[in-house]
Amino acid sequence: MTAREKLTILADAAKYDATCAGAGPLPEPETPGVSITRGAEGRATALLRILLTNYCIYDCAYCVSRVSNDPPRARFTPDEVANLTMDYFRRGLIQGLFLSSGVVQSPDYTMEQMIEAARLLREDKLFGGYIHLKAVPGASPELLGIAGRYANRLSANIELPRAEDLIQLGSARTHEQVEQSMDRIHQRVLETGGRRPKGVAKPFFAPSGQTTQMMVGATAATDRDILLKAAALYSRHDLRRVYYSGFTPVPGMNRERPPAVREHRLYQADWLFRFYSFAPAELATEDDGNLSLTEDPKLAWALQNRGFYPVDVNAASREALLRVPGLGVRNAERILRLRRFHKVTVEDLRRLRVALRKALPFLVAADGWEVSDPESATLATKLRRPEQMELFEAESAAVTGQF
Repeated sequence: MTAREKLTILADAAKYDATCAGAGPLPEPETPGVSITRGAEGRATALLRILLTNYCIYDCAYCVSRVSNDPPRARFTPDEVANLTMDYFRRGLIQGLFLSSGVVQSPDYTMEQMIEAARLLREDKLFGGYIHLKAVPGASPELLGIAGRYANRLSANIELPRAEDLIQLGSARTHEQVEQSMDRIHQRVLETGGRRPKGVAKPFFAPSGQTTQMMVGATAATDRDILLKAAALYSRHDLRRVYYSGFTPVPGMNRERPPAVREHRLYQADWLFRFYSFAPAELATEDDGNLSLTEDPKLAWALQNRGFYPVDVNAASREALLRVPGLGVRNAERILRLRRFHKVTVEDLRRLRVALRKALPFLVAADGWEVSDPESATLATKLRRPEQMELFEAESAAVTGQF
């Protein structure tokens, strides 16, 4: 099999591993194996995303590479991975490598092969770009320690939010096993990332931290189950990101692919409990368990808790400001600084580029705009400046229909 034929098979098999947040569509590159990804900050990056091999000794029902399936199989050698990466890198096609693998022979053997590919890149090829390695569940702590010396980022996939889901789908991994790997990586990051005397270089160990991935829609697990598990992983292992990947149906599984918007809502909710002081249980309640597909989680919470509003931008705490739809972290901080000098008006909010169409129904400023009669959810105007009526009508026209 030629390298090109291997690349076609192993790049296609790697598409099930999430490498970036769901941040809107990106153009697919024409070069085989190149994946255009977008991080949380919105920056697009080109990576060579491949598997070392799609052979696997395990029979996880959700995995297209499982041993009982019969796709075309291929396997790269570490030398081939290193050479292919350098070829793409020199041609300006990529900024880094994303390398995962099926488990062949044993977890330790597979991890050793992936490490060798990264070692060749760093030591023999002097590659200075980005490397993301998947931590094979069950690999020894010593090998994880070596992997972190070559990789910018490591990730151990939890795959499903509930332990019983893994058992149900015949997975070879367990939550305990995956979290043990996460904990080992976290401890090594702490050991090498602390404060050191000036002039003493920090050892290189996964400086971009670790991530994990959860599939959405492979089982009956709700969004609440997913978010509660994600919050626990963030807390216990200091993960940089949890990636949510919509389940892609594979032969033998009688489940449909979930709507793409569900994956997007999970990313939005993830951002809210990480940076906006929301609790996962607030966003996806026990009554339903799933996030709204028609409204973003912040607006959905606001509509369900109308008694919390209007929020006075001149008196509210930072946490309260962050619960106003249309107000982000940066603007909440700006409002807190601005009101130390004068009362904040809606015109001030406009200058701060607040999304007024979203925010106006939920706040009151110095010039008196506010929500009236939240129980019946009608949007009223109480303007102290009549000349602002025209501006208000223009900004609120898009939202009044919702109320």
